Amino acid sequence: MTEAKIVSVETFVLSTRFALVRIETDDGLVGWGEPVLEGRAHSVARTVQELTPQLIGEPAHVERLWQRMVKEGFYRGGPSLGSAVAGVDQALWDLLGKRAGLPVHELLGGPVRDTLTIYAPCHGDTPEQLRERAAELVDAGYRLVKTAPGGPRERFENPAGIANEVARMEALRDVLGDERSFAIDFHGRLSAPSAKRLLAALEHTAPTFVEEPVAPQYQHELGRLTGSTTIPIATGERLYDRWQVAPVLELGISLLQPDVSHCFGISEAMRIAAVASVHDVALAPHCATGPLALASCVQVGFASHDVVFQECQLSVHDRSVNPFLSIVDADSFRYADGALLRPTRPGLGVEVDEERVRAWAANPEDVPLARWQQRDGNHAEW
Repeated sequence: MTEAKIVSVETFVLSTRFALVRIETDDGLVGWGEPVLEGRAHSVARTVQELTPQLIGEPAHVERLWQRMVKEGFYRGGPSLGSAVAGVDQALWDLLGKRAGLPVHELLGGPVRDTLTIYAPCHGDTPEQLRERAAELVDAGYRLVKTAPGGPRERFENPAGIANEVARMEALRDVLGDERSFAIDFHGRLSAPSAKRLLAALEHTAPTFVEEPVAPQYQHELGRLTGSTTIPIATGERLYDRWQVAPVLELGISLLQPDVSHCFGISEAMRIAAVASVHDVALAPHCATGPLALASCVQVGFASHDVVFQECQLSVHDRSVNPFLSIVDADSFRYADGALLRPTRPGLGVEVDEERVRAWAANPEDVPLARWQQRDGNHAEW
């Protein structure tokens, strides 16, 4: 029997934070993925175009093409290539699942769970604003939410800055009670000394985890931080493959957060999960982009025992909140009681509104990168 071969690879940049790839085979089957790096969507789309000659005319063999895209170039790795390969990999898995008539997680070994706990963003500049947002999310059924310290941060935190963050987190704990919880994304904003002091000050609020206490170039400091606190430490959204992940797993972290649209896709995310399991490190895949990225994370979450939470920025409990959801049909994500229900449709489980995608891509949005500075005008991490 003749195998279907890839005849087209199209990229669609909808904004500087949102891009899609569409791969079609000669029998008319279409797979979709999300190759994007926040703020660098055009760069990643160009990288997909550079990979396209490696795909056209080939059967949609996921692993063979993954190896080709990753290893045929002399220079390898990094966020741009990782994100481009990730989107293509997602689309190839989508094709494979649709051809088999099965969800991707069934092809990865079958479901290990029936529901997948998700957490939503909970931000506010004041304790009162945090209380209001947390109450909304509790009413919507969320059992875990994630917030972040205000910014910009000083290299050495003063007592007022620490006291303000303690008050904000105490307000969250008060609303959530002991049956629900919150995580804190430090977003790499703090220096190692300030992170250590803030972690100590926040221990009594018992967050589920603290994410990226330091920027990725200072990952070597994580061992000191994990040894100084009882709060579980998470990191990984800016680690792009299992080789970058491996040494960090030795530093006592509790949670790894690979981004399935940055870390070379579903294929590599599953391998990262296997490496993490050797160290008893759980996964909570990072996802701050669009619905194809989320759908890919969800397939990994239902296939991997080691995934414990899934980040979800898209307000799936209320589709009117986020325009990114407008490109997929209403049944793409089924939500109940703070969790996503197991998808049963083939491939990634989402139906893309191609007409809407093409119209949006004709006039993409320019979302500028955040620019923060300290009081003296020096650069500050955002």
